[in-house]
Amino acid sequence: MLIDLLSPERLGALLTLTGSAEAAIELHQETLQVGAALMVVTATVEIALRNAVCETLAQHFAVPNWLQQPPVTFRWRPPEAGKITKAVDDAKRDTYAKLDQAGKGALDALAYPKGRPPNTPHLKRAKDRRRNLQVSHGKVVAELTLYFWKRLYGPEYEQTLWRTALKRTFPDKALKRAEVAVQLEHIYQSRNRLAHHEPVLHKRFADTVAAVEFVA
Repeated sequence: MLIDLLSPERLGALLTLTGSAEAAIELHQETLQVGAALMVVTATVEIALRNAVCETLAQHFAVPNWLQQPPVTFRWRPPEAGKITKAVDDAKRDTYAKLDQAGKGALDALAYPKGRPPNTPHLKRAKDRRRNLQVSHGKVVAELTLYFWKRLYGPEYEQTLWRTALKRTFPDKALKRAEVAVQLEHIYQSRNRLAHHEPVLHKRFADTVAAVEFVA
C-alpha cells in the first residue's frame, strides 16, 4: 500500500488532519507540488544572490581569483576557507571524471616528474593527478552552496565585507546586515527542507515567501 511506502511516520500529521489515508496521500502529493514550485523560486534566488555577490566582490577585491587568492588585506574565516577548498576539490573531481584515459594519463607527467612509483594505488594516483588540474574560477563558484553565500552576510563579516562591499547588493541604505541575514536564513532553511522532500507549510511557507520578496 502506498501509505506503507511513504511511511506512516511521514504521513502521521496529515492522517490526523484529514482523517483518512486516501485524503492524507492526496494532501501529501499536493504539498510536494507546492514544494517543487517553491524550489524553483529558491533556486532562482540562490543563483541571483551568488551572481550579485560575485560581481560585487570582484569589483571590491579587484583581483581575478578573489575566492582562492584574495588581497592580503582580507582573510577568509576558517569555515569559509574550508568550503572554498572543498569547492576547488569538487571542481577538480568533476573535471577529472570527464577526461578520457589519454587525458588522465597525460597528467602523470605533472604528478610524477621523476616517474610514477611502481604499485601506486589507484585512488592515490587519481588524487595526485587531480592535484595538478587547473579549474576556472567559475567552476569553483558553481560548487559553492547557498550555505556559503549566506554566511558572507553573517556578523563575522560585518566590517570586512558588509560595510565595505556587500551592502551594495541590497541598495536600500536603511537595511542592516542582520536583517538581510535573517531573510537569507529563512530561504536557506526552506531550501534544505525542500531538497529532502520535507514540506514547507504554514508560518515557514509565509516566512519563505516574505524572504524571497525581501531579497527580490
